[in-house]
Amino acid sequence: MRRIGFLVVILASVIAALPASRAAEKVDLLLVLAADVSRSVDAPKFQLQREGYAAAVADRRVLDAIRAGRNGRIGLLLMEWSGLGNQKVVIDWTIIDGEKAAHAFGDRLLESPRSFADRTSISGGIDAAVAQFKRAPFTSERQTIDVSGDGTNNAGRDVTLARDDALRLGITINGLVILSDQPLPWNPEHTNPPGGLAKYYQDNVTGGPGSFVMEAKDFNSFGEAIVKKMIAEIAQANWPRHAALPPAR
Repeated sequence: MRRIGFLVVILASVIAALPASRAAEKVDLLLVLAADVSRSVDAPKFQLQREGYAAAVADRRVLDAIRAGRNGRIGLLLMEWSGLGNQKVVIDWTIIDGEKAAHAFGDRLLESPRSFADRTSISGGIDAAVAQFKRAPFTSERQTIDVSGDGTNNAGRDVTLARDDALRLGITINGLVILSDQPLPWNPEHTNPPGGLAKYYQDNVTGGPGSFVMEAKDFNSFGEAIVKKMIAEIAQANWPRHAALPPAR
């Protein structure tokens, strides 16, 4: 019995001497990139979107913004969403702290198959993104969902209910709308709602301190738009938690 007790003490000492697990690692921002892969996003558009995300994460300007943070790193997850019940994590929580991690993230993304091509449940996408924060292996005072999409919510629960539930948890939701010159022939108001898609996102999707909506004129300009959006989100993460943030736009 004495020998067992001695071994227990030794084991406890070894465990105590180990470095803290990554579960307690602090990052400047927990960011979920929630990408629309509904059926209005055809194969060429999907490829441009994937390439845009991969390039943006490794963009020098984005990496400079990350390095400028207090911890010099963010936690990043990319998920794809489509119709009701169709949400999938493509790249799970990953520390982005420099070029190596950023390029690895992008390579894995470009190699991953498309998840869905169904209807457009922005509410389902938000709900699934919220769930990811609960299982994040890193900690941060800032939690942001970055929703990109080219249409209005047409499946699942009311998107404003999903938005409001997320906001009550202290999560900020930003939007990147991808504009369509040619409305869908079977449902023109889906991609071109009255007042425009950006206004729809402002009224129904985004919210939280400093939340904003950006526009990509088309999928060809998506990459540059996501770079600007990520820089803005990372910059917000570097502001004091209780500082007065710019008003939502």
